[in-house]
Amino acid sequence: MDTFAVLKISASALDAQKKRMNVIASNMANVHSTRTEEGGPYRRKDVVFSSVLMEQNPAPLEGVRIVDIATDNSPMKTVFDPGHPDADKEGFVTMPNVNVIEEMVNMMMALRAYEASVSVFNISKTMFMKTLEIGRQ
Repeated sequence: MDTFAVLKISASALDAQKKRMNVIASNMANVHSTRTEEGGPYRRKDVVFSSVLMEQNPAPLEGVRIVDIATDNSPMKTVFDPGHPDADKEGFVTMPNVNVIEEMVNMMMALRAYEASVSVFNISKTMFMKTLEIGRQ
């Protein structure tokens, strides 16, 4: 196993959480988007992660990667707003399936995971520096 594998794993986790936060920010920015290029309201997106294994047996963990950015197919919300340009004949507008509170919770979880990865990276770096100091003595 590579001596600096822990740094690579931490870096891959940092990158994955950064992309997750970008997807969450996009969801929140489109909470009122009733019309998209594909037609219809915006559909919530979610990041699908996978661990990356090394080519060894038993396969140790090598990092995290994003497998897919999945579209949430949960039902859309409808609100009564007859003055809205996208209202149907009865005055209802189909709104995105984005729950702002849920997205805020997801953002906090992504932030905590990001902070944990930064801590692992910094602790590992400190440990490597101490090892070099001990080796010089």
